[in-house]
Amino acid sequence: MRNDGVPAAKEPQREFSPMMNKGSEKVARRDKAEDKEWMPVTKLGRLVKDMKIKSLEEIYLFSLPIKESEIIDFFLGASLKDEVLKIMLVQKQTRAGQSTRFKAFVAIGDYNGHVRLGVKCSKEVATAICGAIILVKLSIVPERRGYWGNKIGKPHTVPCKVTGRCGSVLVHLIPAPRGTGIVSARVPEKLLMMAGIDDCYTSARAAMPPWATSYLTPDLWKETVFTKSPYQEFTDHLVKTRTRVSVQRTQAPAVATT
Repeated sequence: MRNDGVPAAKEPQREFSPMMNKGSEKVARRDKAEDKEWMPVTKLGRLVKDMKIKSLEEIYLFSLPIKESEIIDFFLGASLKDEVLKIMLVQKQTRAGQSTRFKAFVAIGDYNGHVRLGVKCSKEVATAICGAIILVKLSIVPERRGYWGNKIGKPHTVPCKVTGRCGSVLVHLIPAPRGTGIVSARVPEKLLMMAGIDDCYTSARAAMPPWATSYLTPDLWKETVFTKSPYQEFTDHLVKTRTRVSVQRTQAPAVATT
């Protein structure tokens, strides 16, 4: 009731949703985790925080495993960019029915020689993306860059012909002159750009599809005929014609010593 006697309008009440409450709790926990100071739990993390290791190249030089994503944030925090390439549904048949999860593909790079692709599955999209970002930070690697022709300016392409294989897919990277750009499909182009490569030729090919391959069942195999070796075939003849040969040993002449 207001002072002028007119009843006040009731404010619309928000419906309670357990999913909304769960989401807000996760956001709050994430904010608290970001605000909290990084406390390293590994030897490498303590060395990085104490400024004993000055760059990522020192870690890669000695092949030290990175177990904390905060180490990457410490060196490449501001320059690191991530992009979600694809989110797809994956299903699994269980006794209770089909269980559906989300698979996230995330690419991360600093456009200056560091890039990686990460994959993570989860029941929620946000959790899958966060998990993929953490995994990709733990596996980020340096990329070598070079020149096409003379060494003028900054490196702009791959240093030599590079071949990579994943399953039946074979990918070739070929150096290209300045101004060529990245000649490839969308996804390889995005990864090469994140690695800091401006000019590159690419080529990808895969194996033949399974329906183009023919198989011979055992009933169609050719009969294999095994032949005996001459020693095995003529064993009896060798036994009959065997003769003992006497070998005379000659004594070496003595050498006079003075």
